[in-house]
Amino acid sequence: MKFPVTFFWPHFLWLLLLVPLLLLVYVWLLRRKKKTAVRYASLSIVREAMAGGSQWRRHVPPALFLLALTAMLLAAARPFATLTLPSLQQTIILAMDVSGSMRATDVEPNRLVASQNAAKAFLAELPRHVKVGIVAFAGTAQVVQPATLSREDLVAAIDKFQMQRATAIGSAIVVSLSEIFPDAGIDLSSMMYGRDKPRGQAIDQGKTEKKEHTPVPAGSYSSAAIILLTDGQRTTGVDTLEAAKMAADRGVRVYTVGIGTVEGETIGFEGWSMRVRLDEETLKEVANRTQGEYYYAGTAENLKKVYEALSTRLTVEKKETEVSGLLALLAAALAVVSAGLSLLWFNRIA
Repeated sequence: MKFPVTFFWPHFLWLLLLVPLLLLVYVWLLRRKKKTAVRYASLSIVREAMAGGSQWRRHVPPALFLLALTAMLLAAARPFATLTLPSLQQTIILAMDVSGSMRATDVEPNRLVASQNAAKAFLAELPRHVKVGIVAFAGTAQVVQPATLSREDLVAAIDKFQMQRATAIGSAIVVSLSEIFPDAGIDLSSMMYGRDKPRGQAIDQGKTEKKEHTPVPAGSYSSAAIILLTDGQRTTGVDTLEAAKMAADRGVRVYTVGIGTVEGETIGFEGWSMRVRLDEETLKEVANRTQGEYYYAGTAENLKKVYEALSTRLTVEKKETEVSGLLALLAAALAVVSAGLSLLWFNRIA
C-alpha cells in the first residue's frame, strides 16, 4: 500500500509526541488553577469567572497554538505529496501513420480521415503556449511540420497527408526525437544503413556528428512528449523497441494510440491487397518502456475521446512535490491568529 504522503526526514515525526504532552500539561494547569480559585476566592467570584461566553474563548488560542506547533513539526519532517499540477510540457510531437492501410473504412469514414479530424480537435483543445510538431510516417518518416505555435500551419500540414506503402513505426519515434533534440546528433539514416556512411550520401557531404548521450530515468524529461498513432505493425525501418529505448534513455514519454482492427483484415487498392493487423503488444511495450500510456481507439468517436484524454493528460500532471513550505505557512498563520485572539480577548499573549 502506497501512502499519499511521504517524509524525507521521517525521524522528525517523533517530535509530534510533544503535542499530546503539551495538551496534558495544559489540562493539568487548568485543573490546578481551578482548585486554587476555589480555595482562595469566594463562590460568587468563581461563578462569575466560569459563566458567560468567555469560557470557550480561553481554550481557542492554546488550541490554535498546538495546531501551529503540529504543522511546524510536520514541515520539519519535509513531507512530499502527490499533487495535480499544471504540466511543464512545452512541445508535443504528433507522429501519425499515413500508410496504405489507413484507407480502411472500419473507422468511418476511413482511418486516415478519422485520425486527421481527431488530431485537429486535439490541437484546438491544447493551450496556445504548447508547441506542436508533426511527423508523418509510412515506409519512411519525415517531419512535415516543425514544432510551432501556429495551429493554422499544423492543420494545413495534417490536411496534406498522402498515403504510402509500408509502416516504419520505429523510424517515426527516432525522427520525433531528432525534432525534440535537434542538436543531439540523432541520425535516422545511420541507424538504418550503418554508422559509417548513410546510403545515398555524397562523398563530400559532411556526416551528422554523433554525440554521446548519458541515459536519464524514463519519463523524466518534462519539456516534451510524443503521441504515436498507428493502425498496423512495423514492416520496415528502425526496430520499434530499439527506438522506444532511445526515447526512454532521453526521458521522453511516448503515448501510443492504436486505431483499427486488432484481429486484422485484408484490404485492397488498385489491384493489390494486404493483410493489416494492429500490433497492440508492441505499442503497449513502447508506452511501458517510456512511462507513457497506451490507448485503443476502435472507432472515430473513441479516437476523439482518446485525444480529449491526452489533452487533459498533457496539460496537467500528477507530481510528487514537497509541501513543507505550505505547512510552515499554515503554522505561521495559526500562530499569528492565536496571538491576535489572545490579545483581543484577554489583553495578553498566553
